[in-house]
Amino acid sequence: MSTTSSPLGVHRVLEPLGESLPQSARVLDARPEIWPDEVRIDIETLNLDAASYRQLHDKHAGDGAAIRSEVLAIVGERGKMQNPVTGSGGMLIGTVAEAGPESTLGLTAGDRVATLVSLSLTPLAITDELEHWDGLGERVPASGHAILFGRSIAAKLPDDLSPELALMVMDVCGAPALVARTISGYAGRSTHVPNSPNPPLRDTTLVPREGNWRVGDEVVGPSVVVLGGAGKSGSLSLAAAADAGATRRVAVVRDAAEADLLDGTGLATHVVIADARNPIGLTEAIAAVGGPADLTVVCVDVTGCEQPAILATAEGGTVIFFSMATNFAAAALGAEGLAADVTMLVGNGYVPGHAAYALELIRGNDAVRELFESRLEAH
Repeated sequence: MSTTSSPLGVHRVLEPLGESLPQSARVLDARPEIWPDEVRIDIETLNLDAASYRQLHDKHAGDGAAIRSEVLAIVGERGKMQNPVTGSGGMLIGTVAEAGPESTLGLTAGDRVATLVSLSLTPLAITDELEHWDGLGERVPASGHAILFGRSIAAKLPDDLSPELALMVMDVCGAPALVARTISGYAGRSTHVPNSPNPPLRDTTLVPREGNWRVGDEVVGPSVVVLGGAGKSGSLSLAAAADAGATRRVAVVRDAAEADLLDGTGLATHVVIADARNPIGLTEAIAAVGGPADLTVVCVDVTGCEQPAILATAEGGTVIFFSMATNFAAAALGAEGLAADVTMLVGNGYVPGHAAYALELIRGNDAVRELFESRLEAH
């Protein structure tokens, strides 16, 4: 065992000892005793990430009891919630039980917080056998404790939003922040004219003006395609895109029910129903609403969307992969095979100020807030 703590949490790694950071480790030490720079949280709710829950749900054919048993087995064996297939975890809310005297997280006992680091690297122990969870949803009522390291991230829960709503927002808060930052980076770069099937403009000076860009006398902004636009990260990404000045915002959804969720919200300028895994079908659907976009955001929790997303992106554009179901080798090799000049970003879930920004979007955009609240009611 370690005799000193590490802000990265290396001292909590039990297997392989001395060779891994907590996320890549197989087993963590989840004992409740804290080191001087750590924080212990009494957990209230776990929020499993979408890709992880979908894999468990599909594996057990929707059997809630079996899903619950596997989650308990994973945490019991590994000292953390890390799906061994997807490698992902989720996040949690709870109350600070104890903060070490050398902790730099700014938390004190009694603070209600949401962790902004993955459960895949958070030491975790469950003490109630998840008796209040039926296994049929991503949100998991639970008792037990979790440990935050010196370099972990957590945010105090806001007073004006329910803890459940705040948790749902913070679970995907990295997506809108990175979308907004990426769109802001398009100042001075070429972009599509909205609703135009023409190729991207080249050799044209785009002059920033009130958050948009001018081509001659026409004001345009970047174009964005969001795969999975009706979901949590997808709808927040659309809200962030609008906030950052994107003028053509295309939401790709899987069926009419999801399209109805976005209808009339103003989050998207176009809503198309298409299979995000079908490169030909998706390409045709995107062509019908203006063609490839400057930015494509992948928020679906299934594999097989890598090459379709690349085809949905204009030459010189950017793809952000937020889904933990993404096959990154397929993305890299797919772009090479398609001779696609696109920048591909991994949405790592952290951008400075991401939690505050996502909460402000929820507070200031009634449409996206209603979507999130409807999800809570459905659960």
